[in-house]
Amino acid sequence: MSKRNQTLGEFIIENQTSFKYSSGELSRLINSIRLAAKVVNHEVNKAGLVDIIGAAGDTNIQGEDQQKLDVYANEKFIQTMTKRNIVCGIASEEEDDFVAINSQDENHQNKYVVLIDPLDGSSNIDVNVSVGTIFSIYRRVTPVGTPVTLEDFLQKGSQQVAAGYVVYGTSTMLVYTTGDGVNGFTLNPAIGTFYLSHPNMQFPENGNIYSVNEGNYIHFPVGIKKYIKYCQEEEGDRPYTSRYIGSLVSDFHRNMIKGGIYMYPKSSKNSNGKLRLLYECNPMAFLAEQANGKASDGYTRIMDIVPTELHERAPFICGSKKMVEKAEEFMRDNKG
Repeated sequence: MSKRNQTLGEFIIENQTSFKYSSGELSRLINSIRLAAKVVNHEVNKAGLVDIIGAAGDTNIQGEDQQKLDVYANEKFIQTMTKRNIVCGIASEEEDDFVAINSQDENHQNKYVVLIDPLDGSSNIDVNVSVGTIFSIYRRVTPVGTPVTLEDFLQKGSQQVAAGYVVYGTSTMLVYTTGDGVNGFTLNPAIGTFYLSHPNMQFPENGNIYSVNEGNYIHFPVGIKKYIKYCQEEEGDRPYTSRYIGSLVSDFHRNMIKGGIYMYPKSSKNSNGKLRLLYECNPMAFLAEQANGKASDGYTRIMDIVPTELHERAPFICGSKKMVEKAEEFMRDNKG
């Protein structure tokens, strides 16, 4: 077991051998995400002091108002990864299309693409509730030496080589996996260093928290409605506790530590679900499975879904394995 006073940089170097590809590039990529996260964290934590909160007067590709910090975070992550000459392309929830990046010699030698939600839960910024960054990393599928294409981004979640999130909360944490378990690092703001604080994170197999926006109950499929009623029944260890922050990173993080299920199902308002498959569902599904949890659209493993477009949406049920399996059971038994 790694020492708890180990820094993120030390941990990356020590664990390079567990990564099945060339380790140096991925290490540099994780390090660039760490750097950008520290810069964004600084801005998030002073958001109440300067005119950086509130809407930027533009909308993203999803048709949602962009918060000023959204735009700032997007710029910082793209800028940091571009300058370090590690990735061949970046796709962001805030951008209409992917950003192609040339190697310094313009021979397109870089092997990785990154998909990122720069500031998840940004509608919570103005009320000082935790927000986060979610990232997903793949090896390109088109030949090295050629320009990156859409095909490099439209990969199944099972092809991810790394994924993680940063939660900017009472303490700032970076949590990530390279397919060999999940580890969490807490930022010491006094010296700007992330330290290993949560080694080998695991979802409890069962839990007693359910996280869903019950304000949309009337619009949910019958299976989800019945599962919510099941969670509320007084029987055995139920009723479960309802906890919903409305920030995916925060809800997921709490449930991984305490045991629980997060649900954003399809509805009569959002027939394909609302969360983005590539920027939110896939990276969180990878983390969940690496932490002994499960992620599903109600019927299918999230990471088996073949994406067809960059901003595709999907229903999302994720968390403690037995809770997700029970929700899937309700979905199967109440189709339609």
